[in-house]
Formats: sequence, structure tokens, C-alpha cells
Amino acid sequence: MGLLDILQQVMSGAGSGANAANAETHFDQVTQHASQDQVGAGLAAAMRSDQTPPFGNMVGQMFGNSSPNQQAGVLNQILATLGPAAAAAIAGGALGRVLAPGQTQVTPDQASQLSPAQVTEIAAHAEQAHPGVVDQVSQFYAEHSGLIKTLGGAALMVALAKMKEHASDKG
Repeated sequence: MGLLDILQQVMSGAGSGANAANAETHFDQVTQHASQDQVGAGLAAAMRSDQTPPFGNMVGQMFGNSSPNQQAGVLNQILATLGPAAAAAIAGGALGRVLAPGQTQVTPDQASQLSPAQVTEIAAHAEQAHPGVVDQVSQFYAEHSGLIKTLGGAALMVALAKMKEHASDKG
């Protein structure tokens, strides 16, 4: 059974409460067959959807569930997209306070000093300044699909629907 077959099977019952309740199981099935690019595109669609919380909130939530290495990784994605000077200035300078002068990468120790609320604000500002950050962050989290599941059933179903749409377009 290929990815499109699995997605069609999963999405055929998307309206039923049982399917939404099983979103994590469905997501696990799909991610076993999907590429990281496909998972990232689905997540990016969920992060842009009006059916899910705002991008900043979703990033803050995943950040709160991440290991220090993963926290540093996502912050470094945001830094790479915006540039250290712009990133350091947003969210009341929270990121700037943990970075040493001239430093362009956040360490796991530095990342763990930031709260999910601060990262929510950093991500929201980053999206306003550079909408492409959604794609960069989504690709990062595609490598850590277990964290995506912490977003809940609605976000997972939006991601799965986008992945099905994309797979159908290529099929």
C-alpha cells in the first residue's frame, strides 16, 4: 500500500469523530511512508490554516515539548531565516539576551532559557517579517514527527489532508 492509498483510507473517514480521535495513529501510519518534504509541506499547511491555532502558538507548543537540542534547532532555523540581528531584536529582545555578541547559533543551554511563551512571540514576529519561516520551521519539525503529534487532532487532520492533496496532484 502506497502513501496515496494510506492517505485516501485515512481521509475517507475524516468527518467521523473516531477518525479525528485516531489522528495520532493515522499520522504515524502516514509518516512511515511519507518523505520529510511531504510531512513538512503538510505541517506548513496546518500552520497556515485558519482551522488551527496561529503559527507562533503552534511553534511555542512544540518548543515546550522539545528537548534542548530540538529547541536550539528550531531557534536556529528562525535565526537562519531572519538573520541574527533581526531575530535578536524581536520578542522584547528575549533571543538577543541569550546570544553572545556576534553569535549566530543558539546552543541547547541557551535555548532552554527561553519559555514557550517567548518562543511563541519570536515565531509570530518571525512569520510577520518573513512568511517563508513557516516552511523552514515545518521542515525542521518534519524530522521530529513525534513533536508534531503534540499539536492535536485538528492540526494533524489538516496536515494529512494537505499531504493527500499533494500526493494526488503528483499521482
